[in-house]
Amino acid sequence: MGSSGTVAQFLFHQQHFSPEWLVVIRLLTAGLILLSIAFKQDKKRVWKIWENRYDHISILLFGILGMLALQYTFFAAIHHGNAATATVLQYLSPALITLYLAIRGRKPPNKIESLTVLMAIAGTFLLVTQGNIHSLSISCWAFFWGLSSALALAFYTLYPQKILARWVSVLTIGWGMMIGGVCFSFIHPPWIMSGEWTTQAFMAVLFIIINGTVIPFYCYLESLQYLKASEVSIIGCAEPLSTAFLADI
Repeated sequence: MGSSGTVAQFLFHQQHFSPEWLVVIRLLTAGLILLSIAFKQDKKRVWKIWENRYDHISILLFGILGMLALQYTFFAAIHHGNAATATVLQYLSPALITLYLAIRGRKPPNKIESLTVLMAIAGTFLLVTQGNIHSLSISCWAFFWGLSSALALAFYTLYPQKILARWVSVLTIGWGMMIGGVCFSFIHPPWIMSGEWTTQAFMAVLFIIINGTVIPFYCYLESLQYLKASEVSIIGCAEPLSTAFLADI
């Protein structure tokens, strides 16, 4: 996902694409791809998720508050700032997840978890202020959307664990993306395009859909079936490093 942020920055800042169009086309296309894969595997199972009231409420909430919220807030943070800043702010989520699990379990985090939370907060403080508490080194909107992205990623990581226990990842993510894309279409229809279309722009959009959405989102949720949410979110912290590295290339 780190590389997709850098590619999105290229589309926003150099090709003048809007984050709204990129979000809606990304969700609809990636959702269609994943649901097509699920349909080939077991076409009856694709629709069974809607037979149970609990399941369809869960997938609706996941699609809107998880998938759509995560996609839009991240791209909005890039649009108002840059990929590296947006990604670092988004990965405050491990600290949020650790704090939430500690409160829910009524058990304070251990020393390593506490150190991780403190380092995340300190790193974010230095990022947004450059050490000067009287000013922000990034725009208020970039900061707002970056923090919103961290909250969305925490929800995206914690919420779907029960539904993932009942349904395969490809089906859960596919419906989540499709729901998010359809809902956002009412705000920004996919046929209202913007930006300068070139071969590079076309390849960038394709890269974001496949390499930046279908593959990483599937792998991220699939890993939740084998690891704890806090472990998955911490491993995912390699993304800010890759984004910062790619931004300097």
